[in-house]
Amino acid sequence: PLSLLLNLLFLVIPASSEYEVPTKKAIPPKMDPIPTLPIVTERVYMDISIGGEAIGRIVFGLFGEITPKAVENFAALCKCDRGKGARTGKDLCYKHTEIHRVIPNFIIQGGDFTHGDGTGGESIFEGGRPFEDESFAVKHNRRYLLSMANDGKGKPNTNRSQWFINTVKTQWLDGQNEVFGMVLEGLEVITKIEKVGTHGGTTRETVMIEDSGSLPLEPEDATPRLVSDILRK
Repeated sequence: PLSLLLNLLFLVIPASSEYEVPTKKAIPPKMDPIPTLPIVTERVYMDISIGGEAIGRIVFGLFGEITPKAVENFAALCKCDRGKGARTGKDLCYKHTEIHRVIPNFIIQGGDFTHGDGTGGESIFEGGRPFEDESFAVKHNRRYLLSMANDGKGKPNTNRSQWFINTVKTQWLDGQNEVFGMVLEGLEVITKIEKVGTHGGTTRETVMIEDSGSLPLEPEDATPRLVSDILRK
């Protein structure tokens, strides 16, 4: 009978399912390489005081291969070897200048050697004028990077002498402020600086760069550091 024939066909034809069993070996997904930072091409330092008391040294590693102008500018201002500024007549030098803006769990900013309040600054280039952004390759996806401070969002190519250290990840600054270096040493110093900061950025005590200059490269500087590396000293 017809009913018997239909039953036999049902037994022969497998029921379809949305959960098909794979018949081929799965191919593992390709993993992105572990992100690295550029090699350090120059080392500089700043000796810091708070309220007139020395608290220690911050050592920076600079990324000269991707941001040569920013590195040349910052290193020269640390070494104080370029004389007077063409625009302001002030010494092109970070020594004896204030770190004027400190917001805990965000930023430590300095480099305004002309006004000392974040409204000034001068580059070593072309009569002290601002210089262009060179690279946004390094992202603000780790703490204790060294970046150029500029005239703000929507105002590119306005780098002078002001700089900042981010003490948290600040990815919203990617594409706005170029990273040109990193902190290699000075975690305790940074922690002490943060303690005298405020949410408005004004420091509760004077934070001063007492001395600055250059240091010789170390053998490890020729090897790219991992983004995931942690500042320990």
